[in-house]
Amino acid sequence: MKPQNLEETLVWYYITGTYVLFFLGAQYVVAPMLAYFLVLYLVKKLWEQNEETPPEERISIPLGVWIWIVAMLVMGLALVVGHLEFNLGTVKTIKSFVNSFLRTWALLAVFPLIGCLKIRPQLIYRAICILGIQTLVLVPLSYLLSVAGIPMPLFTNYIFAKIGGNSTRYYAATLYISAEGATRLSLFAPWSPALALIANVHIVLAEQEPDKKLRYLAIIGNVAAILGSASRLGLLCLIALPVIRFILVNLSRPSMQIALGISSFIGGLFGSQLLLMARDFKDYFDSRRAASSRVRGILGRLAIDKWRDAPIWGHAVKSPEGPYVAAKMPIGSHHTWFGALYLHGLVGVIALAIPMIYSLLSLFVKAQQSKIARTGLGIILVMFIFSLAENLEGLAFLYWPGLMMLGIAFKEKLSTVFA
Repeated sequence: MKPQNLEETLVWYYITGTYVLFFLGAQYVVAPMLAYFLVLYLVKKLWEQNEETPPEERISIPLGVWIWIVAMLVMGLALVVGHLEFNLGTVKTIKSFVNSFLRTWALLAVFPLIGCLKIRPQLIYRAICILGIQTLVLVPLSYLLSVAGIPMPLFTNYIFAKIGGNSTRYYAATLYISAEGATRLSLFAPWSPALALIANVHIVLAEQEPDKKLRYLAIIGNVAAILGSASRLGLLCLIALPVIRFILVNLSRPSMQIALGISSFIGGLFGSQLLLMARDFKDYFDSRRAASSRVRGILGRLAIDKWRDAPIWGHAVKSPEGPYVAAKMPIGSHHTWFGALYLHGLVGVIALAIPMIYSLLSLFVKAQQSKIARTGLGIILVMFIFSLAENLEGLAFLYWPGLMMLGIAFKEKLSTVFA
């Protein structure tokens, strides 16, 4: 499979060259550059489009993408108003708009918009499989380096760190971290749970590759990455996602409706026992990494408590360092919804909830007929799951192929009430 136009060429070589960019410490800078270049290219194509443009070359922006665009513009407005309410100054507002909006929240709308270009989903699937095979090679290599005692990071690009700002961990080639006597893989992600998020997204994409050998190797590579990351939510998503998606995709079938009806009846009979099992599972889940669960719980409670000081527009910025009781983690981190609430108030939470819910409902309906929509449904489900433990906006520069697939899925023309 070969790229057939400029947009496919850039997407193909970026995805297949991800580890090259990672070892150069360039991902955090290059991914947004790619995004905004392709947006300008899309605008150019729209500007040149007229009645004589062949139907197969026409570009249209579906309702789902417009909802993401409008919602993220509202998020940007919330950020600016928050700065104004706290008198943070013009320079600080501009810096935050660039670093905390254009390179984070805005990408949640920009990459689905790029999906409106002429990019074949099959090309994305194949590129993700090639990347997954590279991951399969690097997983055992990373463990060998760990056993050999090779210190991490291997390289930090301080030039890009000066240009891009934020923590130097975004520009460091850190294949793994050693904590509490264990090795946790991070590979091309800045931390281990982020790797689990990306790998789950990549599995959803790799599943659609028609070449069985490439598909299985890529899935094995990404499963190995999830296991190596030691992310509890990553493993839970890996197990639960296929079940949830299978139910949703087949919900229109009478057999599935009957099965769910029977399950609901049985659940009603054994409700108290099931609740006890769920509570025991949660306790077990938390106990696997008790310190992490405690910090996340504290951060959530602090975010809600502090949000009351700025309920509508939020606090606009994270503190550089959180309280000691939360292991000095900034308030608003480690949870997309608490982060949106603390930083951008009710406006921010609503601006995120509307496109997320619309995407879920729209793709759920389309998934009854479309394989591409099923892929998009899988992506949005992963996002929902990981929104409870990661800041989705801060990692968009890594799982952007999934976001682009959302835009492609929104373009599907089906006889439904959703566009």
